[in-house]
Amino acid sequence: MVRQLLLLLLLAGPVLAGPVAAGSEAPRRVVSINLCTDQLAMLLAAPGQLISVSDLAQDPRSSTMVEAALAFPANQGLAEEVYLMKPDLVLAGAYTARATVSMLERLGIRVVTFPPASSIADVRQGMLDMGRVLGREAASETMLADFDARLAHLPPVPAQRPTAATFAANGYASGSRSLAGEIIERAGYHHLAEDLGMPMGGFLPLEALVMADPDLVIAGDPYPGASRAEEVLHHPALAALTGGQTVLEENDWVCGLPALLDATERLAATRAGAAP
Repeated sequence: MVRQLLLLLLLAGPVLAGPVAAGSEAPRRVVSINLCTDQLAMLLAAPGQLISVSDLAQDPRSSTMVEAALAFPANQGLAEEVYLMKPDLVLAGAYTARATVSMLERLGIRVVTFPPASSIADVRQGMLDMGRVLGREAASETMLADFDARLAHLPPVPAQRPTAATFAANGYASGSRSLAGEIIERAGYHHLAEDLGMPMGGFLPLEALVMADPDLVIAGDPYPGASRAEEVLHHPALAALTGGQTVLEENDWVCGLPALLDATERLAATRAGAAP
């Protein structure tokens, strides 16, 4: 019935106001349908302004803000359910289901799409952009100032850096020119992807990883159960690397959030603890 109603509304044309003009009133009913916008909005939104986040925000395998997310009704990113919440703003990611975004826009609901952060510069810009969209510029500027202060106090990068590599399901490795790559570099490691000619990331054969023998392997955290894609993470060859260290890739650096500095600081501490 709801789907039929939406189809009728689409045929009739937009029924709600389009994008809000600059300088207009801040949105009062905000729905987020993307994990990364969920968490950034939870950090910046005014009390009562954010009315729903995606179900991924409440999943500890994906989110770093599960406890905060449990205070909000969860959505599955479906146009029907979002429409019935009567939002005046929907936050989405660049790769959020395009059918949902398209339908909401055709219904006249304002949708703002945030690209994924591929560098710390992108993370900084994302904070400011979210602050503007929510009408919370002062809060976002304060967040950015705190972020920059922590960034400036990271331990200095040593002249001689150990090598680190990422290794996830299906043998995927992040590139040296990625957010993960910059985190690794800021933590004082040299990213193996730079040596292997993988600036944008891609498939890293286990054999190539073993032959490179990095000092640290940052592996994906396997999901419960059995998955052929994750079998490679349990291969005994990983444990046999002479570096002898493996840490789990955590949710802190999945999205462009201040929490990525927690991951950077932990990696820097791991490096310092391994130093002779």
